[in-house]
Order: sequence, then structure tokens, then C-alpha cells
Amino acid sequence: MSTTHAAMGVCLAALLFPFAPELAAPAALGAMAGGVFPDLDVAVVAHRKTLHYPEHYWLVVLATGAVAALVPTATTAGVAFFALSAAVHSVTDVLGGGLGVRPWANDDERGVYSHRRGEWLPPRRWIRYDGAPEDLLVAAVLSLPGLLLFDGLVRQLSLALLALSLLYTLVRKQVPAIEERLP
Repeated sequence: MSTTHAAMGVCLAALLFPFAPELAAPAALGAMAGGVFPDLDVAVVAHRKTLHYPEHYWLVVLATGAVAALVPTATTAGVAFFALSAAVHSVTDVLGGGLGVRPWANDDERGVYSHRRGEWLPPRRWIRYDGAPEDLLVAAVLSLPGLLLFDGLVRQLSLALLALSLLYTLVRKQVPAIEERLP
């Protein structure tokens, strides 16, 4: 789920608290956006291919991370953690299920596209499919830093994303039937 990736990004940003606590919240907000960003391709073109770059985002992470280290501001931290979260999202999608309409059926061997290799990496299915109960569990655990360490907008968004995760998990297996009824 995109919400799991957003929570994962907040966990990464929480690592700033001991070093630059004033940058943790902007980093967390950037990381939330970066965690969701690769999944915007689901509505546009080829999901897990168009905006997923498991190898190439790391070059952006190095560049934005260097800038943030040299010029530590809310903006540079937010941008650096946006890139980091998008990179981690792209890599971890291979741990989930395939891209089939009913991924719990294990009928699709596309995990995430490797642009460097020019091929699809097979899904590992550690998380059987997006919205699976274990996905919700991971989202809940990864939401803890956002709920316990942060306040304000980061905490509010973490709570909202966790609620959205629960709702999606409850309706996930009905999504294909709903999509089939749409014109």
C-alpha cells in the first residue's frame, strides 16, 4: 500500500531527531510524499514501471542528500527525504505480490521494473498483496514513529494514513469487482 511506503518514509525521517530535530518534521513530510509518489503511475500508465526506479533513484538520493548535508534547511531535508523514500519504495515493492488484478491469486510475475536490466523483477510475496492483513500490520508498526515521536501535521497525517490503510485492507478483495462494474 502507498500508505505503508509513506509510513516507512516517516521512520527514515525520524532518524534525524538525534542530529537535527528541527528538520525531522519537514523531512517526514517530504518522505510521506516521496513514499506515495511512485504509485502515482497506477493511474497514468504502467504501474511499477513508469515512476518506479529501483536503481536510478539512488543517484538522486546521493545528490539531494549531499545538498541537504551541506545546506541543512527544511526544504533541502524535505527534498532529500522525498528522494530517499521514493527510492526505498521502488526497491521494496519487489517484496510484495505481482501486478495482477487479483494479486492473491499469484497469477502475475511482475514485481517491479528494473530499467537498468530492462526487465521485470519477480515479486517475492513477503507481503502477499497490497492491502493484505500483513501489509496492514507492517503499516501499523511503521506508523508508530509518526504517531509517537512527531506532533502536528506529521502525527495527523500518520493517523489518517493508518485509518486509510485499515479501510483499504477491509475492501481490498472487493476492488476488482468494483472496477469491473465501472464504465
